[in-house]
Amino acid sequence: MMVFGLAMLLLAAAVAAWFGPGAPLGAVIFAIHPPFLNTLQAGVQRRLSPDLWNDAFLPLLEAPGWLVPLLLGTLFVLLGWRRRGHG
Repeated sequence: MMVFGLAMLLLAAAVAAWFGPGAPLGAVIFAIHPPFLNTLQAGVQRRLSPDLWNDAFLPLLEAPGWLVPLLLGTLFVLLGWRRRGHG
């Protein structure tokens, strides 16, 4: 778990360096794989809830692209640290 967390932290740094620290997550995803956003939107709105798309996914896609991997990486590093008996 710790290695995955460290990889996510490296990904966060790479996204910030490559796309710029202010690039939104949606723009980063679109640059990497454009059809994914349409598929994600259709899936969330049809199978989960249109409100979930508007209230949760859109704000997340407007956040800086490095934020999600940073948060996930931090979480996994902390869980890995705790699992090894350091906490």
